Amino acid sequence: MSSRFLSNKDDFGDGPARDYIGYGERPPQFRWPGDAGVAINIVVNYEEGSEYSVPMGDERNDMLAEIQYALPGDVRDLTVESVYEYGSRVGVWRLLRIFEDGGVAVTFFAGAVALEKNREVARRLVEQGHEPCSHGYRWVEHFQMTREEERESIAKAIESFKDTCGQRPVGWYCRYGPSVHTRKLVVEEGGFEYDSDAYNDDLPYYVNVDGTRHLVIPYTLDLNDVRFVIAQGYGSGTDFYDDAVATFNRLRYEVEQTGVARMMSVGTHPRLFGRPARADALARFIEYVNATGGGWFARRDAIGRFWRETFPPPAG
Repeated sequence: MSSRFLSNKDDFGDGPARDYIGYGERPPQFRWPGDAGVAINIVVNYEEGSEYSVPMGDERNDMLAEIQYALPGDVRDLTVESVYEYGSRVGVWRLLRIFEDGGVAVTFFAGAVALEKNREVARRLVEQGHEPCSHGYRWVEHFQMTREEERESIAKAIESFKDTCGQRPVGWYCRYGPSVHTRKLVVEEGGFEYDSDAYNDDLPYYVNVDGTRHLVIPYTLDLNDVRFVIAQGYGSGTDFYDDAVATFNRLRYEVEQTGVARMMSVGTHPRLFGRPARADALARFIEYVNATGGGWFARRDAIGRFWRETFPPPAG
């Protein structure tokens, strides 16, 4: 039977049932720490050195960079490689200085191998008070793995973080989309406090995973610097700044109207947002929020712990 005749079926066998309702008209009324109305989490997707590339033994090179053409899959793409290297050599340090100047704590969605290749970044992000969150071991496609392969990859990433950062990650986010097994494996591992493999809300929420109430802290792709390198995306840092300010102001307005606090996410990559003009736009947005008030810049694990303390998971 054609799948178009099954559009109202919510139980697809493997994987979670879909939830179209969420909090609906009655989201919880609360304020974040400091009486803030909007929690702002900046994510640094630190991937440089973990991407698909021929030197790493892959059959293709990754193209999420400034370059608009692709070399044959079995040929080293030195141009793309050098763009990624900019992120770990220069861009990440520019971002870290901006966060330090703004007094902002962020979350690093880090590929474990990327931190292995630049241990100074791992050391500095921990020293500066940022959160190392597992972005997988490498840029692997979890939906193409067997369940056991995926379990082993998650475990390998955790051990790598312990080595480079001196601590295990308590958050999880897939580089590519998760498989139908990913969330169950994250819960079964036992040390993860949340995952961000969802884009479906402005607030954290719990899901039932085989009897365990697991916290999901949704992510977003609209305020993300990948829009600098995709069609119909950002043309300049000013485009991002305008979007970010408009998002923050709209959420503040909704808080005033409804009493319901909100969360916004900003996604960065050192090879993209680490470029001077774009980084300047990010710095100006941080300055705007700090000057305007009503925002709480927070790591994802801090948001998750606040949520658990304020709204403990329901029993059963």
